Amino acid sequence: MNTIILKTASKYLLPLLLLFSIFVLLRGHYLPGGGFVGGLIAAIAFVLHAFANGLPHTQRLMRIHPGFLMPFGLAISAVSGMFPMLLNQPFMTGVWKKDPVPVIGSLGSALFFDIGVYLVVIGASLTILFTISETR
Repeated sequence: MNTIILKTASKYLLPLLLLFSIFVLLRGHYLPGGGFVGGLIAAIAFVLHAFANGLPHTQRLMRIHPGFLMPFGLAISAVSGMFPMLLNQPFMTGVWKKDPVPVIGSLGSALFFDIGVYLVVIGASLTILFTISETR
């Protein structure tokens, strides 16, 4: 699309949607949300930007190919699942820091698992959508 309204709106909506996706990510282990939903919201923000400004402009904005986020996110999730095993606890057991961190709340292995899922969902969604868009 080539409308001035959509281009202007996407300029302001991209950072706002990314901030909202991080909010949903961080509240995910207390309330509904988490890495999957937050990742989808972030992917939607980049898709909206691509619709308004063109795919090449959005790819330059991202600086890296979204496919590189998938193995990095998978590694974070795997390490967060294996970390409790170092403490003689079963795989994927929640391990929490005793004192809460300001803004984030309780810091634990579930948050790092969600961050990994967040990166995998952004990478997979945008890789699929950008690949489909490039073939047109």
